[in-house]
Amino acid sequence: MHFPLPWQIVLILLVILVIFGASKLPEFGRGLGEGIRNFKKALSGEVEEEKKNKEQA
Repeated sequence: MHFPLPWQIVLILLVILVIFGASKLPEFGRGLGEGIRNFKKALSGEVEEEKKNKEQA
């Protein structure tokens, strides 16, 4: 499988910076991180346990 070279990654990041602007990147990163955390929680089953705990309380 072909992995992108470092200069290709830099080019992609520059295009993203131009499209979204510097002010939107922190929001995008925060949302992406939150989505990844929620996905990991769902895989481990923690979300279901949290719902059960909230229902019992």
